Amino acid sequence: MKVLITLLLFLPSLSMQTPVSLTQQSDYKLVWSDEFNKDGAPNPDNWTYEKGFVRNHELQWYSTENARCKGGKLIIEAKKDTSKNPIYDPTSSDWKKARPKIGYTSASINTSGKHQWQYGRFEMRARFDVDPGLWPAFWTLGVNGEWPSCGEIDIMEYYRGKVLANIACGTLARYKARWFSNTKALEEFKDKDWAQKFHTWKMDWDEQAISLYVDDQLLNSVKLSELENASKNPVNPFKQPHYILLNLALGGDNGGDPKGTPFPRTFEIDYVRVYQKEPNAIKQ
Repeated sequence: MKVLITLLLFLPSLSMQTPVSLTQQSDYKLVWSDEFNKDGAPNPDNWTYEKGFVRNHELQWYSTENARCKGGKLIIEAKKDTSKNPIYDPTSSDWKKARPKIGYTSASINTSGKHQWQYGRFEMRARFDVDPGLWPAFWTLGVNGEWPSCGEIDIMEYYRGKVLANIACGTLARYKARWFSNTKALEEFKDKDWAQKFHTWKMDWDEQAISLYVDDQLLNSVKLSELENASKNPVNPFKQPHYILLNLALGGDNGGDPKGTPFPRTFEIDYVRVYQKEPNAIKQ
């Protein structure tokens, strides 16, 4: 999920048939999961909420009311909403304050301050609507540093008819990211019912590389040696713990125009799981 300003973009080749670093499921042990089996609000031991207008000039107001667990799924729901913007200021040029109405509500939850991990296999099984203007994501941010120098991994991101697998680190300019990004159009999956089905998104992240998959199909793989922040004393933001975020955004800098989209629309998550290799497990 691109935070603030999207700038320097690097597109690695996907001609590779295997990832830079591939580990076997048998090497891993489950260290954390949320199966969303209890109806009601997301487990407060695992998740916290973002609230209000947050990033990327997006259209939705993030609310605690738009995420619920039901029938073994976490459902993040985007809705139209004509409520007044509680921070509206007609004299302000701030995009968050200049809107008299909220327009839409949705939810963004994360494990910040509750659970974070360095290295491992991160998995999500999910289904999401693909109508214009929708921008669901399953991603991570590093616990230390200002964005993008904290490091960002978009294990799953979707907008404008394509899925994206992105990794970002910092540049010499504040708030300007260097992106290692690949996209895949929905038509390339050659399944007219793709959006109606659940899919498994996975990241394998170790001391050597980060590799991103959907349904075991490699989307992106980058060596950690390429991911240092640009600075006089380079730091690698992927050699520190990261926390998980799940959200359904609308519009904004990348999401497109949702005006013709019927609401409500949903992002359904069956589970989120984190596995680590026991000898090298680093869990905070």
